[in-house]
Amino acid sequence: MHALPSPDALRQILPSVIFDLADRFVTAGHELSLVGGPVRDLYLGRVSPDLDFTTSARPEETIKVISGWADNIWDVGREFGTIALKKGEHTLEVTTYRADAYDKESRKPIVAFGDNLHDDLFRRDFTMNSMALRLPDLELVDPFDGVSSLKDQSIRTPGAPDISFSDDPLRMMRAARFASQLKIEVSADVRKAMSEMTDRIDIISAERVRDELVKLINGADPRAGINLLVDTGLADKVLPEVSALRLEIDEHHRHKDVYQHSLTVLEQAIALETDQDGPVPGPDFVLRFAALMHDIGKPATRKFEPSGAVSFRHHDMVGSKLVKARMRTLRFDKETTKAVARLVELHMRFYGYGDAGWTDSAVRRYVTDAGELLEHLHRLTRSDVTTRNRKKADRLAFAYDDLEERIAQIAEQEELKSIRPDLDGQQIMAILGIKPGPVVGRAYKFMLELRLDEGPLGEEAAVEQLRAWWEKQPEAQGAITEE
Repeated sequence: MHALPSPDALRQILPSVIFDLADRFVTAGHELSLVGGPVRDLYLGRVSPDLDFTTSARPEETIKVISGWADNIWDVGREFGTIALKKGEHTLEVTTYRADAYDKESRKPIVAFGDNLHDDLFRRDFTMNSMALRLPDLELVDPFDGVSSLKDQSIRTPGAPDISFSDDPLRMMRAARFASQLKIEVSADVRKAMSEMTDRIDIISAERVRDELVKLINGADPRAGINLLVDTGLADKVLPEVSALRLEIDEHHRHKDVYQHSLTVLEQAIALETDQDGPVPGPDFVLRFAALMHDIGKPATRKFEPSGAVSFRHHDMVGSKLVKARMRTLRFDKETTKAVARLVELHMRFYGYGDAGWTDSAVRRYVTDAGELLEHLHRLTRSDVTTRNRKKADRLAFAYDDLEERIAQIAEQEELKSIRPDLDGQQIMAILGIKPGPVVGRAYKFMLELRLDEGPLGEEAAVEQLRAWWEKQPEAQGAITEE
């Protein structure tokens, strides 16, 4: 934790737009304070990109103050007292003092504008976010000792946590998110309240839960956030497949702790993210979430074999279906859902390469099946090695090095990322004398399989293979020929 810079130093490091805005509000006779995250972040040694303010001005008064000065104004949050504006490169949000109550069944706030800063700070989620800097003098207002919360690295609520979480159950997800983002722990009473109030999360929309989960996964220490969700039972509500990974360890320890393994894979995947110029810039939610969820098919497929071994046959396919279902429930977009599910489905594909080796055809299929997710799959597969057996770990790493080298070699000879059959659909129809329809699709698929198996054939050989295939098809004799 850092000390709060002096007012003079703050004027140097904070964007000047803050003070320009403050001058307008004070001149108009209103109070204005920088509040919440931007103040917290100053104690963490950084300037927040978010600029949030609270004011004594009502929404209509705020609009009057900023009209003619702001480049753009949005009043979509006016009902809740929030007016957003754009000034130069900065987006700012100004919210009227609030003293909300909540509808216990819907969580929707019963908006009541307040008349003082203290009450506004009391309604906020955590003490570290209940601090403000009065403007323009930059006087710190910290009635609930948020500074101590940051110093102790403990997440606390301004009032009783059970009341806070009952008012807005999403705050429980936010506690886990901040544990991940800021690498701090929740206080004992916050943890207790989370454990006792998990059912309240049911009234929160899936979209809001999803957004907090993404921030948690993309945080600096997602293990801490996930552990908090699992330990308090909140994960049973929002991510039950992860809770289910805590399989009972049999007395002979014939299989590893799948839950802890999954968290380790997540951390190892994070370590393989690249900078912004690399193929997988971090934080990459798709890679991270696939790492966390890659083994969620194991509980449903666990089988104790007569030999005493434990097997999880087809857990990759089962897991892919489960992750799709969970992400749909959480209202993830189709593209993200498809990408994570595909990685879960493919994460076991590599195993066996080191023992048997693959043909060029198998390497082509690996690349083609991964598609644009190949770099993600490389990292997920490497991260999935958590064995303490150094020889086994080295053998798998060497085998994957070899596979990547094979991919590079074949890619030099062929355009692996854009593998297409030697003949396209138009050529197929012309050669076979058929019109568009399902038969063309089957012929195209045959040519693609041929391309994957044998590499580039050249047009002459491809035509010969296509004709040979066509002679065996039942439609060959009755095909509709072009006039």
